[in-house]
Amino acid sequence: MEAGREDTAGAGRAARRRSGELSSLVLDVLRRAGRALTPAEVLGELNDLGAGPLAYTTVVTILSRLHTQGYAERFRSGRAYAYLAVADPVLLAARRMRRMLDGEDDRDAVLASFVHTLSSRDERLLRDLLGPDLGEDEDTDGTDGIPSSDDTGRPGGPGLPDR
Repeated sequence: MEAGREDTAGAGRAARRRSGELSSLVLDVLRRAGRALTPAEVLGELNDLGAGPLAYTTVVTILSRLHTQGYAERFRSGRAYAYLAVADPVLLAARRMRRMLDGEDDRDAVLASFVHTLSSRDERLLRDLLGPDLGEDEDTDGTDGIPSSDDTGRPGGPGLPDR
């Protein structure tokens, strides 16, 4: 009897999700729709996907956060808002990386540590992306602060070690 109660108690609860998993799922729903959706429509799609029992207020909170973070636009739709995805997965990852970097005081140390953890393949890719003309396109908003080269002439300056 005791075991039966445990099964019943656990059946009503959704499994614990990883941080950001529900937000990613909501953003996927918006992206696949290709049009602005109201929170009720998003909730319906999530239920169809088997995302577990979710409260309407939970969906509204997630959509509001996605809007605040710049991942979704919102428009008035009657008394509610309708939300439209504005970012693809690659841009989302880049924005997360940028937020993490912006949250640190010693950008040079963070970038240098990041580069040291890259695989040789990823480092080559980063070097190719930075390219030999890195210094030609000066930073206009002052937020990146990536040097064009160090005294050895290597692109990327002291943050990109030789391998």
